[in-house]
Amino acid sequence: MRQSHISRRVAAVAVSLVLAGGAAACGPEDGGEASAGGGPGASGSAPQKGGTLTVLNNEPQSDFDPARLYTSGGGNVPSLVFRTLTTRNRENGPAGSKVVPDLATDLGRPNADATEWTYTLKDGLKYEDGSPITTADIKYGIERSFAAELSGGAPYLRDWLVGGETYEGPYKDGGKGLDSIAVPDVKTIVFKLRKPEGEFPFLATQTQFAPVPKAKDTGVTYEEHPVSSGPYKVVKNTGDGETLLLERNEQWDPRTDEERKAYPDRIDVRSGLDASVINQRLSTGSGADAAAVTTDTNLGPAELAQIGDNKELASRVGTGHFGYVNYLAFNPKAAPFDNPKVRQAISYAVNRTSVVNAAGGSALAEPATTFLPEREAFGYSPYDHFPAGRTGDPAKARELLKEAGFPDGLTVTLTHSNAQNRQTGPEIATAVQQALGAAGITVKLEGLETNAFNEKRWDVKNTPGFFLSRWGADWPSGGPFLAPIFDGRQIVTNGSNYNHAQLNDPAVNTEIDEIAKLTDLAAAGKRWGALDKKIGEQALDVPLFHPVYKRLVGKAVKNVVISDWTGVLDISQVSVK
Repeated sequence: MRQSHISRRVAAVAVSLVLAGGAAACGPEDGGEASAGGGPGASGSAPQKGGTLTVLNNEPQSDFDPARLYTSGGGNVPSLVFRTLTTRNRENGPAGSKVVPDLATDLGRPNADATEWTYTLKDGLKYEDGSPITTADIKYGIERSFAAELSGGAPYLRDWLVGGETYEGPYKDGGKGLDSIAVPDVKTIVFKLRKPEGEFPFLATQTQFAPVPKAKDTGVTYEEHPVSSGPYKVVKNTGDGETLLLERNEQWDPRTDEERKAYPDRIDVRSGLDASVINQRLSTGSGADAAAVTTDTNLGPAELAQIGDNKELASRVGTGHFGYVNYLAFNPKAAPFDNPKVRQAISYAVNRTSVVNAAGGSALAEPATTFLPEREAFGYSPYDHFPAGRTGDPAKARELLKEAGFPDGLTVTLTHSNAQNRQTGPEIATAVQQALGAAGITVKLEGLETNAFNEKRWDVKNTPGFFLSRWGADWPSGGPFLAPIFDGRQIVTNGSNYNHAQLNDPAVNTEIDEIAKLTDLAAAGKRWGALDKKIGEQALDVPLFHPVYKRLVGKAVKNVVISDWTGVLDISQVSVK
């Protein structure tokens, strides 16, 4: 089944990407670089090298092995240690949504139908021990990501590479390796794909493309001291990533790396902290906390209210828009949602103002009428097929219910998580319940513990008829947004199924394939937007809102860069002196 491996992983991981600050998004409201003259970290002085940057996080940086990491654009802390063939452009705003060369000299050279991609390494690339980085090391790094004991990373290569679906990794292949990855010399690497993939340069930003010297591979313990190809090396990793200390890799040559600034001398990552403690420490900024940031903890409504008119604190808040959508999902196989007019009625009845308020207010959520985020990189094409205005259109909803055969209204069940997450939890469910009630739709709420909720909504045999859901992309494009949700060949009957509507439209499937052939990403974006608009006509879901992220930085932190790829501070750009 096409990309079934992807669909079993992406949605569950998308949540962790948001928390880890590793997924797509947009820049701060007032710029952010020191030279921009506004936003957090802006100042008149140029950023300087030196000092220690402290990272205060809730979630530990576990599985610090490039094979096991599931990141977007190489991640945040991981990208300080692991360089890849390509990487994200480390700039504010829309410019940051572009993919750029990293270890490679360019974005890759495709053959005529984008089923083969060739890369050449830059000159002068070295590991932390001074030995040269070769394409054989990149091939080996990718191959080890197929090993069962090192699972957890992005699954695309298993589906895209010729022979990838059956390959079990280098520990079991007797030294044979994957024939679909060729290394004709130490600087050239060629990938042979099962099907056209015009977005391969985006995939090459994942940490699975980081070089790993075979002689230094220690299997499951490699994460304790992975060999650095980036500006920092690991000198301490304890508590499965709870404490991570990075120091300069003196063999890293900035002349080969236009993206990472690497200003601090060391990075001290401390995790396992409560979110309120993190924000309090960043706010107060005592001692080492003055030069501290977080890569996974957002400000909530109460904390934003406390900041209020405090200009000094407000100047240290960075704003980003992650490539994410929160939505109401329908299972058209279940009555009454098999009736398009019922789905349309609910679309008209939704009060997005109350939903946004439940999500934390307009500072933390933006109303959505499209599945794709409102960013050009994703191919956003504006549409509102069922215009409900800011507060819903209950009269239009009642009219459609009557046409659907429910003149006296109907009763439905909305399944949601019990987690107080302001995304799929009771706050949003209650706002939907109240809005639909005004249109004559009685909503019974079914709250489930997080694991039970996820298991039920992704089980094709037991999918609820009506439930809250969310989705984030692995890179800023419409492909990883629309394909896992609406490609009929990704319907999984014996695992996690993310095609909630079980849509299997040959025209949609074909268009997904045709767009995947395009290496002109701007042209591909326009077609993703058009496809989103076309699918939206079927009312298979109700987009509710796109989240907004607001995070504090310490008072001594400078050169804050927040891009349309990550939506959060890029740790590789930060200065603390």
